[in-house]
Amino acid sequence: MEPGQLALLKAGLEQRLAELARRDGAEVLAGPRDLAVQEVETSPADKATVRLLNDLALEAAGHHVAQLRTLRQALARIADGSYGQCEECGNPIGFSRLQARPEARLCIACQTRAEKR
Repeated sequence: MEPGQLALLKAGLEQRLAELARRDGAEVLAGPRDLAVQEVETSPADKATVRLLNDLALEAAGHHVAQLRTLRQALARIADGSYGQCEECGNPIGFSRLQARPEARLCIACQTRAEKR
């Protein structure tokens, strides 16, 4: 991969990481103890709705943390020189794939095999 392409991908990863860190950062850092909706003494249907809303909020926070981790791992691979190589077969990951998914760890062939399993 050319240095200009690598710099472009790195800038995109850093930008996405900064956006994720800014957006909803306070909610993620608040932790699972701080529920989105507090339960109150109401009907069973209302309690079920409150639990569903809290479950959805916790799931979103978990997804947010996973995205942050994935982006940081991609930036770490850039730093150690392994970025752009498939973690399964060792072949280069195409630039067009990395443009679409800069955090990609697998080439298209290995990703396809992994999804079929």
